[in-house]
Amino acid sequence: MSPARKRVVVTDLRFEGLAHERAAAERHGASFQEFDCHDEAGVVDALRDADIAFVNLVQVTEAALAGMRADGLVVRYGIGTDNVDVDAARRLGIRVANVPDYGSDTVADHASASMLALLRRLPMFDAAIRHDGWINPDTVGHLPSLSATTVGLVGVGRIGLLVARRLQAFGIRILATDPFADADALRAANVEAVSLETLLGDAHGISLHLPATPATRHIIGPASIGRMRRGAMLVNTARGALVDETALAEALGDGRLGGAALDVFDPEPLAPNSPLRTLSNVILTPHAAFYSVQSLEALQRLASEEAARALAGEPLRSRIA
Repeated sequence: MSPARKRVVVTDLRFEGLAHERAAAERHGASFQEFDCHDEAGVVDALRDADIAFVNLVQVTEAALAGMRADGLVVRYGIGTDNVDVDAARRLGIRVANVPDYGSDTVADHASASMLALLRRLPMFDAAIRHDGWINPDTVGHLPSLSATTVGLVGVGRIGLLVARRLQAFGIRILATDPFADADALRAANVEAVSLETLLGDAHGISLHLPATPATRHIIGPASIGRMRRGAMLVNTARGALVDETALAEALGDGRLGGAALDVFDPEPLAPNSPLRTLSNVILTPHAAFYSVQSLEALQRLASEEAARALAGEPLRSRIA
C-alpha cells in the first residue's frame, strides 16, 4: 500500500496570497488547503491528519496538535510561539518552528519611529492643535533634546540591537537589561548593560523586546511603573502580555507616564472600550510592526522553505521544539 499523501494546511489567513506555501506543497506531492480559523474547534478541524500547519495568530491547543500526523510540523509565521502549546507539541512528538529573522529591520524601524515620535511629543502636539487650535510648545511639558535623552531596552537580541543603532544616530544614550545578552556584543554596540531597576529609573523611554513567558508577563505593571522616571515613554512592539494594560492606562491618564506606543495587546484585538483608545498620549497600531512588502514576502518564503525541508525529510533551520 502506498503511503498516504502528505497534507499541508494554513490555519488562518493574513496574507493576500499563498504562492510560496502552495508551491512548497506541490513540489513534494502534498495536498494544500487554506482555512480561516477563529476558534479551537476550527483549528482542531484544520489540523486533523495534517503533516504541516502554517499558523498565524490563532491558538493551537493540545487538542488540535493531537490530531496531526506523527512527526508533524507547526510553522509559526513570525518569531513568537506563545499561541502554540509548545509543551504539548513536545509530548505528542509534533515539531514546532518559527521564522526568527524575516523582518527584524522592519520591526526595529517601527519601534524606533514610535519612540522618536513619543520623545518629541508628536501625538500630544497633534491632539492639542486639533482640540485647541494652537498651543505654546511648552504646553506638553518638559522636552529634552534627543542628545540629552536615555532609552532603555528591556530585551536586547537581534531587534533590540537594531533599535539601539537607529536611536544612537540621534545621539540617544542606550541602556539595556537582558540576562541572556552577549556582553561583548553590547559593548561593541556601545550599549550599557544595567539592571532592570536601574533602567526603569534612568530611562526617558523604554522599549520592550522580550518573548511572552510566565516570567515576563506584566513585566510592566504597577510595581515597575512606580520605579519609572515620571513622564517616561513606553514602546511595545513585542508581545501584549508584557504590559498590564489597566495599570498602564491609569499611569498615562494621571500623568505618571508621558506616553506609550503600543503595537501589541492582550488580548488582541484591543477591546472597543479600552481606556487606551481615549488617551491622546497613546499611539495605537494594529500589530503592524512586522509589516512591509519586503518583510511579508520574506516571512512567507522562509516559512515555506522550512515546510519544504520537513516534507523532504531534511533538518529544520529554526526548530524550537
